[in-house]
Amino acid sequence: MYGARRPARGGRWRPLPRGRTTRLLLTALMLFTAALGLGPLGAQPATAATNLVKNPGLEILDGPSQFPQCFEKSGWGDNDFTFTVTDDAHSGSRAVRIELTRRADGDRKTMMLENSCAPQVTPDHQYDLSFWYRSTTPDVAFTLFRHDTVQGWVYWTDLKTLAQSAGWTRTEVRTPVIPPNTDRITWGGALYGVGTLTTDDYAMTDATVPSDPDPCTTGGTGPECKGQWTVQTTEMPVRAIHSVLLHTGKVLLIAGSGNNLDMFEAGTFKTSVYDPVAGTYTDIPTPEDFFCAGHVQLPDGRVLVMGGNKDYAEPDGSVGYKGLRSSYVFDPDLNQYIKVNDMLAGHWYPSATAMGNGDVISLGGLAEDSSGTVVNEHFSYAQNKWLPLGEAKQAWTFWGLYPSMILLQDGRLFYTGSHVFGNGLPGTGASVYDYDAGTIADVPGLRKKDERDQSMSVLLPPAQDQKVITIGGGNHTVAPDAHRLTDVIDMKADSPQYVPGPDLPQGHYQDGTAQTGDQGKVYVSAVILPDGKVLETGGALHTYREDPVFEASMYDPATNAFQPGLATDPVPRTYHSSSLLLPDGRVLSVGDNPGDGSFDQRVSIYQPPYLFKGDRPQITSVADTEWAYGTSQRITVDKPVVKASLIRPAAITHSSDPNQRYVDLPMTVEGNTIDLSLTSNPDLAPPGWYMLSVVDANGVPSVSKWVRIGTDGQVAAARVQEFAEDLTEVPASEKSTVSPESTAKSDVQHHQGHEGHEMPAGYDGCDHSYGTISQCVPWTFPKKVNTVAERCDWLEEKGYGTGLTVAGRDRHGLDRDKDGIACGKGDVKKK
Repeated sequence: MYGARRPARGGRWRPLPRGRTTRLLLTALMLFTAALGLGPLGAQPATAATNLVKNPGLEILDGPSQFPQCFEKSGWGDNDFTFTVTDDAHSGSRAVRIELTRRADGDRKTMMLENSCAPQVTPDHQYDLSFWYRSTTPDVAFTLFRHDTVQGWVYWTDLKTLAQSAGWTRTEVRTPVIPPNTDRITWGGALYGVGTLTTDDYAMTDATVPSDPDPCTTGGTGPECKGQWTVQTTEMPVRAIHSVLLHTGKVLLIAGSGNNLDMFEAGTFKTSVYDPVAGTYTDIPTPEDFFCAGHVQLPDGRVLVMGGNKDYAEPDGSVGYKGLRSSYVFDPDLNQYIKVNDMLAGHWYPSATAMGNGDVISLGGLAEDSSGTVVNEHFSYAQNKWLPLGEAKQAWTFWGLYPSMILLQDGRLFYTGSHVFGNGLPGTGASVYDYDAGTIADVPGLRKKDERDQSMSVLLPPAQDQKVITIGGGNHTVAPDAHRLTDVIDMKADSPQYVPGPDLPQGHYQDGTAQTGDQGKVYVSAVILPDGKVLETGGALHTYREDPVFEASMYDPATNAFQPGLATDPVPRTYHSSSLLLPDGRVLSVGDNPGDGSFDQRVSIYQPPYLFKGDRPQITSVADTEWAYGTSQRITVDKPVVKASLIRPAAITHSSDPNQRYVDLPMTVEGNTIDLSLTSNPDLAPPGWYMLSVVDANGVPSVSKWVRIGTDGQVAAARVQEFAEDLTEVPASEKSTVSPESTAKSDVQHHQGHEGHEMPAGYDGCDHSYGTISQCVPWTFPKKVNTVAERCDWLEEKGYGTGLTVAGRDRHGLDRDKDGIACGKGDVKKK
């Protein structure tokens, strides 16, 4: 019947045309009632609701095909299958049985036809979907497609994994909120393992609970519309360069030497654990300089810290920063760093991405000799060690500094284009890296790919949608101002490419002057919130201390729009700042590092607008805090809620947290008892501790409960829909960015014949010939600052003072009398 037709986008297999118009269906819709039997939560509600499914009992057959009217045989991939209309029904005389006798990949599913048979939906509503099934295998997913009025039919998400059942069992799931531009959905059971699946009696009802009117749409300006910031009275005892939320609810603040050369030379390295409830700090002995290290939570809640600062750069820029090979785990139960084996090479500014099996892949940064590291590092969680050369797979490619590497649903890594310092990578500036296969595929569309220094990339809520936004950024070696561009990409598309998103809202500077034109922000912070939106805050127009921007906004992935004009943090948040979500729904912001080496150690707490919109729902019980993949987990709440999620705790530095993600938990609801469906795919939700929260119809979230998913021995096999089919992958060796002219080599790179990447002068936006190592005289000056006198006045105005030492080449001609002091009395005639 199907011929040799290619699977459609999203994994649907479209049947050949039937050759006639589907005849009209029954005009009267069947009622969904509790009399159908007991579901997974016991008796169903007694009130009947309109069933939106046509031919829900599969009783009416289409004449030519003799298959249930308004349903189709769907699926994709390499497998042997049969569809049978059987009289082994839950009710009536017909059901549909799918049998797979062989499977290499793909699935088969019984779903509603993608035409007028597909149930109509209303954006912003939610729907309860159910059917009865019996199966001989647990390899069954409740899968959902939607019709986008712009894109057409697209795969949306898997709602849950169904347990094997010899007898008839009813399964029900509440959809996420219907996105804009969606007018119909189709759904059903997908069989993706050898065995049989029989389904019957489909039902779909509107579960929308009307919310209270939003006062912010009628001119409201209070904290319920803008939120509220509070600056804590007790300052941090450390210069927090790194912020990591622990599963204890406390925050690990890592400074190392804190960008302070004197502390480095004295061997004074600092870490503190902050308790946001008690407002207290605990000092932690810190063995090495973790300044600009990498970090990520392991599945058991320990924090893996990799690399850091082996040595500071020379003031004249002749030798750059050097990366450590050392690595430690921080144990929050012991409040102690514990050493693990060294990495293969040094890494200063490395990435750290948690994988679906609990391992960690680390890429990029600077090596022990200041060259760009081209050595991949692979930490085995099971072995609690970094793997040796030969086991850690190599691409011998330089990925930049703090490259944003987001784990995709099929285990590949998406390099978003966000990085720190210098130009973007060659090519399009974004790519998909298959670590196991050793291939790299360029991804097009990222605008100003060479001006993404300390932009921030976020895997948007929910993770199941596989959409990423990249926000802001700059590069002051090539442009005077940071920009306000955002770009969004759908990684589930056949040919993923960035498309322009909404421009960042603009704010004002410290003197009250408003931003104008294309002025945007570098050093952006973006925090996923439990209501599924993203708070964007902090930043500056230029690098280091230059012109902090006071602006905050809320990005809504559902509408692809920013809500501007939120309350702003009164503390400047520029270089070395970070923001993270706390378990109670507030947001913590710390850090700042102007070019004169000072550091604002005040802590700010933001209460988002949802905390001013009425009583919060409460999670009153969680049946189990350790969750296996593909399972249903029961909780109780004290009031009706409309959605639930897991949010991975933050581990952030330099606008980089590639592991931040929000995992949707489809719900089966009966009163205040809710069953939550956890994905069977560990690449969507890497194992570890997560914050569980629920949200009511007014968008108000509960305080989170901590749960651990994918505990030891529970990593499941991923079920993945096809996507990115049209990307052209090439061996990583053909994409190498290693500089052939470089003479700097680390031991491992030299041993393998691969040289480190030579870092160009001014790659960090700073001219290190001037001032001290803690200062950053810009590589370029603003367009209208041209003469020596103007530049010296500008440097003094920005806080660099006069009399800057000249340690290297005087590129800007600021030391006219050649006495080794720039902008001295003999160099300019002061006004």
